[in-house]
Amino acid sequence: MVEFQDSAEEAAFRAEVRSFIEANAPKREVNPGADRRSADPEVRAGFERWRDALVEKGWIAPHWPKEYGGAGLSVKEQFILNEELAEAGATNVGGFGVMMLGPTLIVHGSKEQQEEQLPRILRGEVHWAQGWSEPGSGSDLASLQTRAARDGDEYVINGQKIWTSGAQYADAIYMLTRTDPDAPKHRGISFFMLDMQTPGITVRPLAQMSGASGFNEVFFEDVRVPAKNMVGDENRGWYVGMTLTDYERSGIGTSVGVQRGLREIIDGAKQVPEGVSMLGRNNQLSVAFADRWTEAEVAKLFSYRVVTMQAHNLVPGYEASTAKLFTSELNQRITLTTLRLYGLYGNLMDPNREEAGRGTVARDYLASVSSTIAGGTSEIQRNIIATRGLGLPRG
Repeated sequence: MVEFQDSAEEAAFRAEVRSFIEANAPKREVNPGADRRSADPEVRAGFERWRDALVEKGWIAPHWPKEYGGAGLSVKEQFILNEELAEAGATNVGGFGVMMLGPTLIVHGSKEQQEEQLPRILRGEVHWAQGWSEPGSGSDLASLQTRAARDGDEYVINGQKIWTSGAQYADAIYMLTRTDPDAPKHRGISFFMLDMQTPGITVRPLAQMSGASGFNEVFFEDVRVPAKNMVGDENRGWYVGMTLTDYERSGIGTSVGVQRGLREIIDGAKQVPEGVSMLGRNNQLSVAFADRWTEAEVAKLFSYRVVTMQAHNLVPGYEASTAKLFTSELNQRITLTTLRLYGLYGNLMDPNREEAGRGTVARDYLASVSSTIAGGTSEIQRNIIATRGLGLPRG
């Protein structure tokens, strides 16, 4: 069963969200990590106004319980909020702290950790990064090798993390380390919070082929962290870490964003000099864009299925994997179709060439390569769908 219609209460909430966005959302998309440190005072001020408005409303952490400063929204209300934000091209600026660390501290953190960290997360005073993957531990995260050795009231951390999104902007990082090398791999792991200014931490941005540096290598060399910064029990960090899931997992923001992006692509193609765009001159491309739009509608249906399950207290397993797999691969098909729309000009990355979409066409195409890796590779999603959804045996 999939529910498409809002109840009267949900319709009223949707209207409230739309009014809030119209009154408060910035006119440009916010990059939380970069905007808060921007050299442009207007960019910083716009970011802060939007964040403050979300905090005052309680919507910066809509899934947190009210007693911890959140909004305590239902699953359907979270869905509506994220859907309307995506429709408007607005961004919730909470980041890893709101989506992941906060809920983990609510469940597993000490009273002292909750009182110290949760208000700072809500106020946006700390920008968090996540130290998960390592050069030899990506999909098989439990094989991680970064060590944390006890030394009195501290732990000494040595190792390396990679694909650490936004670490170059972060004030702090939460991470998994191995505290018992002799234990089975899912055991012997502990969860820590670290200040990024701690001596021994080195961040090296990774240059992507699109020209961006969205993620980084992070090196830890004899980094000392107080034992009180461990979340949960020693050697039980794997189970703490698995709490780190976004409470709104439908992916509605992504699927709505796909359709919004398609509209912008077509509108942008209409603005380029005559004779450059293949729009209207290539029937195959017209059909391809129609296919992409249809696929974006399918992606929304997957999202509605997931949120319907959550609203009925069911846990989406392979259903969430299906939505993620379909949407990430759709993103790649869209960027390829767009590249073809601009013909040979689409290969240019020159920001000054209007006929090349000012370089965004080529950069978006290159950036889309990672969409079937981030958040769980397509291979992993297919395994989940095969075993949990279709009941097939493990290979």
